[in-house]
Order: sequence, then structure tokens, then C-alpha cells
Amino acid sequence: MNQLKRFLKRSVITILALLFCLFIFRGSLYRQLFSYKTIGHRKNYKAFDKELTDYIDTKTPFSKQADIKDIIQFSLQLTSETLTFRIAKNENDPNKLFKTKKAHCVGYSAFFSSTCNYMIDKFGYANRWSSEPLIGQVYFCGINIHQFFKTSFFKDHDFNCITNKLTGEKYFVDPTINDYLYIDYVNVK
Repeated sequence: MNQLKRFLKRSVITILALLFCLFIFRGSLYRQLFSYKTIGHRKNYKAFDKELTDYIDTKTPFSKQADIKDIIQFSLQLTSETLTFRIAKNENDPNKLFKTKKAHCVGYSAFFSSTCNYMIDKFGYANRWSSEPLIGQVYFCGINIHQFFKTSFFKDHDFNCITNKLTGEKYFVDPTINDYLYIDYVNVK
């Protein structure tokens, strides 16, 4: 009986430790297992709705010292706070999405890009940085996962590229995955 208790206790501790490690290293693990391939571009909307820009301004947690990574993190967080995922046909214009608050990956990507570009402009980085919504396909261990789905909804997936116009440096993010798994950056082929 004592051996069984010890075995169960060790098993539970091992499982908890494993789950803890998976949680801590989820971003690295995700980037190792999943990669994205760009197959197109989406329309890049400008945030012009007064309610939306006021909302972004009031939520902004930092001052002029913000760098591009701060802006990316803030834009991911604001997108996640503002939108909820819905598979049905949705609006993609962030100026309208702000009111409906429902989107699929296309809307998440558009809202993120609009927020990110607004912040880039606000902090005077527009001559150096820009965010763009991309159409892509997701690969798991090198295998395109979209081939396993028969519906047109899963034919592709939207994500974003934030590019330094001067150096060519790029950051790739998936606002939809960030909303559910809290993974910030993604790997692109």
C-alpha cells in the first residue's frame, strides 16, 4: 500500500511538473512544431473611428519610451481583450469590428495590424516600422494542416508581419493563437 501511494504521488508530481514545463515553454514548443508560409496579403485598414482610436489611447500603458516589441505586445493584448472568436462570417474592418467584437482569424489579424500601425504612427515610428496582415498556411512538423479540412473556412489562416522598412527585420505574430494560447511570436518558412 505504501509503495502504491509513493508511486501515485511521484506520478502526480511528474505529471504536474511536465504540465508546468509545457506551459512555461509553450511558445518555444509551438515555434518548433508549427510554422507558417505566406500565400498572400490582406487589406491593411487604418484606424480612423474616433471611438476606436480613443479606446486605443486610453488603454495605452506606456509613454514615448515604447519600443516596437512593446507596441507588438500591447497590440496583441488589446486585440485579445477586444475580440472574441466566431467562425461565422464576420466584419473584417477594425473600425466596425470594434463595435461587433466578434471575428475569425481575418478580423483578428486586421484588428491587430490596425492597432499596431496606429501605435507605430503615434510613437513616431511610421518611417521605420509597419504591420501587415498576411494570408498563410500552417504547417505541423512540415505537413500542411489545411489539406485535412474540407471546408473553405480552413483553406488558409491569417497572421501578421511587422517589418522594419530600413533594415528588413521582421516579427511574425498570430493574434488568434495569442488569444487562446498566449503565444506571441510565430515561425515563418
